[in-house]
Amino acid sequence: MTAYRGSDHYDQEAFLESYLQRRSWSENANDTLEKPIIYEMMGDVRRKSILDLGCGTATYGSELLELGASQYTGLEGSINMVEHARKTLDSMSNGCVIHLALEDWKAPEAAYDLVVSRLVIHYVEDIDALFSHVYTSLKAGGSFVFSVEHPVMTSSYGLPKPAGQKQDWTIDNYFVAGGREQEWLGRTVKKFHRTVEDYFSALQRAGFVVEQIRESRPDERHFSNRETYERRLRIPLFFMMKGYKKEGS
Repeated sequence: MTAYRGSDHYDQEAFLESYLQRRSWSENANDTLEKPIIYEMMGDVRRKSILDLGCGTATYGSELLELGASQYTGLEGSINMVEHARKTLDSMSNGCVIHLALEDWKAPEAAYDLVVSRLVIHYVEDIDALFSHVYTSLKAGGSFVFSVEHPVMTSSYGLPKPAGQKQDWTIDNYFVAGGREQEWLGRTVKKFHRTVEDYFSALQRAGFVVEQIRESRPDERHFSNRETYERRLRIPLFFMMKGYKKEGS
């Protein structure tokens, strides 16, 4: 039996097209809520070697290189996404993409200054193994910044969904970690629910010093539509953490 890989969904053409259309909306949640906070948490990327776990189309990678990163490596499990990513980075000699699922990645030792992963880790069942690999791959003093769907969101998956725009969210079995199925973009997608405490403890077990926790509080400056902004105030969509590897580790 083939192991579940979240990246496999993006190799379905209809799913990928729906996803790319969703991302093209000017006030999509990724760009208005998650992206600004991730940039704040990363800080100055100049002269840094960066690994992006689940890089998608690598648009983010091209931005990091333009901001002065010395080298960018994207890791991506979907071959469709890899093809998009390689086109994105085609003119950048210091950027590359590797076709590999996160679950199969074996970390090089002390290779990167910064590891980032945006809205991918909730697809991964064994985050202890992944976080351990991330820790190994970082140079001393390096940082790991990641975002996931907020645990209050993943704890609501699998419950009946009303028609139209969702107005209420029901949190259920919050302390029961594990796979939850969500109907998303026309497919049944499995995402792994964990509590805030679960993520925090997993980082610590891997050896990280936890530096920041953020919850995608909306900033009105990133919205042109007041109604969209007010809707984003109702519930946290994303959860972000930053940990660092101590010098001498």
